[in-house]
Amino acid sequence: MNPIVEIIVLICVGFIAGSINALAGGGSLLTLPILIFLGLPPNIANGTNRIAILFQNIFTTAGFKSKGIITFPFSIYLGVSALVGSLIGAQIAVDIKGETFNKILAIIMVIIVVYMVLQSKRKQENTIEKIVGKHLWLSVVLFFFVGIYGGFIQAGVGFIMLLILSSVNNLSLVKSNAIKVTVVLIYTVSAVMVFAYNDKINWRIGLTLAIGNALGGWLASRWSVKKGDRLIRKFLIVMIVIMAIKLWFF
Repeated sequence: MNPIVEIIVLICVGFIAGSINALAGGGSLLTLPILIFLGLPPNIANGTNRIAILFQNIFTTAGFKSKGIITFPFSIYLGVSALVGSLIGAQIAVDIKGETFNKILAIIMVIIVVYMVLQSKRKQENTIEKIVGKHLWLSVVLFFFVGIYGGFIQAGVGFIMLLILSSVNNLSLVKSNAIKVTVVLIYTVSAVMVFAYNDKINWRIGLTLAIGNALGGWLASRWSVKKGDRLIRKFLIVMIVIMAIKLWFF
């Protein structure tokens, strides 16, 4: 592919993926196939994608903060837990393929869709956030396992985070998204270190893709705060269905 065309494709795909990840999740469904199409082996494509994810979440976190969505220190507790798990997951990802795991995850995606649909039909009279005590510790434990999966493959991890944050902690989807991107930012640092140590990153392609991801994440995060939970829930359902189909059949 012509180098100029490659740069344009990477930035455009990155922008779309960054926007999708800021609103819901599943942007790696676009970036990973593109990276493989450009000639990267799957495990190097996986590692290279983490560079874009890292920069995307730096800018997405800043975007939410600029709109007054503050998630500290709760997001730090979950982020540290997920970081420990991601060290395990990233090491697994260096050598292991996940075909069977993908089918299991597809089933999980369908369960999340059903939950989101039922939740949208239910009037939530109790809107008190549950981010202390047993709810905090339960989330910390769950995010450790989320970190293992996130370190392993990344694609779709945002859906699982949003499910935990909305159901266990009773958080709005807007705030859940803000916490999600902070957590991903924290554990992606460790994942990048593992992939880099094992020489599984193409830095040139990863940094080019990161330009688009960062811009998409910044703009979409600010826009999502304005639009609120209703739009995010619809977007989530569409993306989860697409990902479940992709994981199961492709």
